[in-house]
Amino acid sequence: MNKHHYVAIMAGGIGSRFWPKSRTHHPKQFLDILNTGKTLIQWTFERFAGFIPKENIFVVTSQEYTKTVKEQLPDIKDENILAEPSRKNTAPCIAYMAFKLMQQDPNASLIVAPSDHLILDVTAFTKVSLEALRFVEKHNALVTLGIKPTHPNTGYGYIQYEQHAVSDNVYKVKTFTEKPKLEMAKAFMASGDFLWNAGIFVWQVKNIISAFEKYLPEMYEMFAAEKDTFNTSDEQAAIERIYPQCTNISIDFGIMEKADNVYIIPSSFGWSDLGTWNSAYDNLEKDYLGNAVAGNNVIVIDATNCMVHAPNNKLVLLQGADDFIIVDTEDVLLISKKNKEQEIKDYVAEVKRKKGEKFL
Repeated sequence: MNKHHYVAIMAGGIGSRFWPKSRTHHPKQFLDILNTGKTLIQWTFERFAGFIPKENIFVVTSQEYTKTVKEQLPDIKDENILAEPSRKNTAPCIAYMAFKLMQQDPNASLIVAPSDHLILDVTAFTKVSLEALRFVEKHNALVTLGIKPTHPNTGYGYIQYEQHAVSDNVYKVKTFTEKPKLEMAKAFMASGDFLWNAGIFVWQVKNIISAFEKYLPEMYEMFAAEKDTFNTSDEQAAIERIYPQCTNISIDFGIMEKADNVYIIPSSFGWSDLGTWNSAYDNLEKDYLGNAVAGNNVIVIDATNCMVHAPNNKLVLLQGADDFIIVDTEDVLLISKKNKEQEIKDYVAEVKRKKGEKFL
C-alpha cells in the first residue's frame, strides 16, 4: 500500500429514488438494499481498504449522518469523517477534500467515489484503480473510470473517448452526455466509443486544485482563503463559512466537461450505481417467474417480474401482480409499475406537497 494514496467516499445524498426504504434521516448508502448482510457504505469501505491504508480513507457526508457513518464504519477515525453543513453537489465536497489533503500531504493522489454503488468484481476494480493511480502520478491528468455498457441505459451519463490509447488502457475523453434519450443511447452503444460514467475519479490533489482555480475560480478562492484552517480545530468553522457561498454544482459540469486533461479507463467490474429499484431488481436473484424478493416472509402466488422489498418480520402475500415494484416499510407502502421507476422522485415530491415531510 502507498502512503500517498487516499480515498474520499461521498456519502451525503438522500437516495430519493429508493424511497420509501431510503429516507432523509437514513438514506440508501446506510441500507442493506440487496439483503447481503452489509450496507452499501460498508461494502465501499471494505473494497477500498483492500488496497488503500485505512487511515487514508475519508468519508464526506452531511452533518446529520456523521453518527451513522461512525456506527457503520467503526474502523474509521473520527477526523476522517468530514461533515458538510449543506448539500451543494459534488464540486464543493471534492474541493473540501482536496484542500484538506493538500495541507496534509502535497504528494497525495486521490480516488473519489460514491458510497452507494455496487461493484461485484473487487479484484478487477482494484486493478483498474491502481492503474489509474499510477497514471495520474506520472501525468497532469484527471481520470475517470468508464463502464463498458451492456445495454442502452437512459439513466446513466455517457462519455465518448478517442480510440487511440495514450497509455496502456488510458484514453483521452472527447465528450460527456447526460442521460440520453433511448434512441441516442442505442446509437452510443452501436458506435463502440462511449462508456457509462461511473462517477469515480482519480487525480493528484495538486492537479484538481489547479482545475478548480481555472474552471471554478470563485469556489477556489473561498477554499484557498481558508486553507490554513484545514486539519486544525478551526476547520469546521471555516467550512461553515465557505459552504453557504458555494455554487450547487457537480464536478462533472463544473470541471470535467471543461478541462482538456481528462482521461478515461474503460472498465468492467460488475458495476451498478444502484440508483433505482430496477437496478436492485437486476442485481437480486429471481425466482422462476422473474420475481426478485428481499424479505424473509414474502409469499408470491402467480405474480411475475416483480421487485418486492419487505421487512423480515412482516408477512407479505403477493398475488397476480406483473412487473410491479412493491416496497413495504413500517409506515409507507409503495406499489408502482416498474416502468415508472424514474418518476418515484416525482411521487416523493407529491407526498411532500400533500403530507409534509413526515413520510420522507
